[in-house]
Amino acid sequence: MSSVDEQVRSLLQEMTLEEKIGQMSQVNGGGPDLHQAIRDGQIGSVLNEVNVDEVNELQRLAVQESRLGIPLLIGRDVIHGFKTIFPIPLGQAASWDPQVIERGAAIAAAEAASTGVNWTFAPMIDITRDPRWGRIAESLGEDPYLCGILGAAMVRGFQGAKLSDKYSIAACAKHFVGYGAVESGLDYNNANIPENELRNVYLPPFKQALDAGVATVMSSFSDLNGVPAAGNEFLMRQILRDEWGFKGFVVSDWDAIRELTIHGFSATDREAVLEATNAGINMEMASSLYREHIPALVAEGKIDVAELDALVYNILALKFELGLFANPYTNPKDFPDLVNDIFRQAAKEAAERSCVLLKNDQGILPLSADRLATVAVIGPLADDGYEQLGTWVFDGEAHLSHTCLQALHDLVGDRVDIRWARGMQSSRCRENDGHQEAIQAARESDVALMFMGEESILSGEAHCRADINLPGSQEALIEQVAATGTPVVLVVMAGRPLTIGSVLDKVSAVLYAWHPGTMGGPAIADLLFGRATPSGKLPVSFPRMVGQVPIYYARKNTGRPPSPDNITHIDAIDGRAEQTSLGMSAFHLDAGFTPLFPFGFGLTYTRFEYRDIERSHAAIGLGDTITLAATVHNTGDRRGEEIVQLYIRDLAGNVTRPVRELKGFKRVTLGPGESERVSFDIHTDELAFHNRKMELVTEPGGFHAWIGGDSTAQLWTEFEILD
Repeated sequence: MSSVDEQVRSLLQEMTLEEKIGQMSQVNGGGPDLHQAIRDGQIGSVLNEVNVDEVNELQRLAVQESRLGIPLLIGRDVIHGFKTIFPIPLGQAASWDPQVIERGAAIAAAEAASTGVNWTFAPMIDITRDPRWGRIAESLGEDPYLCGILGAAMVRGFQGAKLSDKYSIAACAKHFVGYGAVESGLDYNNANIPENELRNVYLPPFKQALDAGVATVMSSFSDLNGVPAAGNEFLMRQILRDEWGFKGFVVSDWDAIRELTIHGFSATDREAVLEATNAGINMEMASSLYREHIPALVAEGKIDVAELDALVYNILALKFELGLFANPYTNPKDFPDLVNDIFRQAAKEAAERSCVLLKNDQGILPLSADRLATVAVIGPLADDGYEQLGTWVFDGEAHLSHTCLQALHDLVGDRVDIRWARGMQSSRCRENDGHQEAIQAARESDVALMFMGEESILSGEAHCRADINLPGSQEALIEQVAATGTPVVLVVMAGRPLTIGSVLDKVSAVLYAWHPGTMGGPAIADLLFGRATPSGKLPVSFPRMVGQVPIYYARKNTGRPPSPDNITHIDAIDGRAEQTSLGMSAFHLDAGFTPLFPFGFGLTYTRFEYRDIERSHAAIGLGDTITLAATVHNTGDRRGEEIVQLYIRDLAGNVTRPVRELKGFKRVTLGPGESERVSFDIHTDELAFHNRKMELVTEPGGFHAWIGGDSTAQLWTEFEILD
């Protein structure tokens, strides 16, 4: 037996039933009876306490004044930074850079650990294809492959080389599973996902998080196929424990066990506790139902003590692995300063990598300070240190932010006259009181930089939107500024993809900056003026209008796939046209079948061409590897970075397969005129999927492969897998 195993089993033998239940109970910090409850062994974890002196006192009570001296898990939502705030996770996903994400999580872990926090509720690796959902901001996008790689990087960043390192905190993969598929993009709503789709799309990122060693998992709020996750034995025991062999523990989401009764899944709170423990929920977050009902359920023989011990075992094991029994206390002097220069630089680099250039007519960007006399800076988000931080920021501080207006002044100094006009009081403002000032500033300037989008409060948990246009009077303001004839560069800060098609032709350039965090201002200023080069790529498809949702690149072909040749736009219908003349395929009359911007898309300040795709073999056998390669050539006049993407289609399967699936990506940096041969090695196991029997198989047959700069890549080849 391992040392941890011996210690946990020895401790379990000493514990009373009440003490075991105490380990399964997590409470919010600051309650009036908290200290005594810790002394009595009734608490295993405390949420949302970040005062290091108080955390040390709580640990002292647990270790020195409780009967068994079991330390506490101190949990906090450290989602995209602690004090140094990085871009929102969706923005980080646009970097397509696992190293950037791992480094950001490691910095967040070190800052949080300096206050005594030892457990975070991240990464959120819910696949979502609905930008109406507020928590898309917290996600890593629509694609299982990209999400899995980036989510695993985040786990490694939080947890470090080993959990007992002082800079490490335990990660939590959430929300298991299917929360991102809630109907209508509405938080806490139901999700209906066929098991085949569940296994092929929604589960793979969680498996990668487990393979990366994630310490804990959080169950979803949502009802999945009629069974809420907090009581879903199929998910928590069959898949997570039996099939995947997960050795960590599962925590419910906030009050989710009590909500089993509200769902109508259980008739009483006692039944809810029985469902949750049967499902294998080790720890209850925020509510007290385990303490209230487990003793009676054990006495009645409905919960077996051995099963209860197994649930408690996982919690105690993590506490030993974190080194809390050896050293439960935190000395802030052992940690780097918060928001230090190194951390700020990392946040700036992450923000630079996260921004996506969506439009750049006639190469208006990058700007040159030497060629500009006056620049208008317009919009409510240009100088708002709080809003640029984004959602899920409990510990970040607005005064630590470096805003875009500040950064632009720092960059151009007195060489360029910057004329600042807020234009609107907030992103939601419907009034036009400030429009005239903005219009006048634009008229008197060489270029107008408009910082528009969403306030941070408009995305995140419980902040879903049915209309995902630019809110308030922003569209009107953009049109009025554009009407002055001054070129407009639109910088969008938002927690989701927005339907910006109605203003796209009014502006010369669009830089999508998400909510970029503490150092968003310097990052954006450097991108606008060419000190840095945009390299971000979209981790989600952008719809033309909300009625296209869900729209995503890895769709199924259908029996009547759309193409430019078999669709008709509503405005092109001539009178009482024959039905067949309109195109009998899967498309919308008023939106077509393509997104506004596809998954993987992103421009830079140079141009890349793809040539000469090759395959190493025309056919390979099961268990073999094929190499797919193409040449990337920088045909522009500037140095740039490109994220080269590989997509593959399985042409026929036991269940229908997507028209394309991302199977690899690599970053290359090329100077003007330079070329690089980029290759991908793909093993047949990487082409496996779950069939009708829910078996993970790679089937023989034909495959197409594309290499290019986004999910619409045209350079392709084909190969075959032989039985």
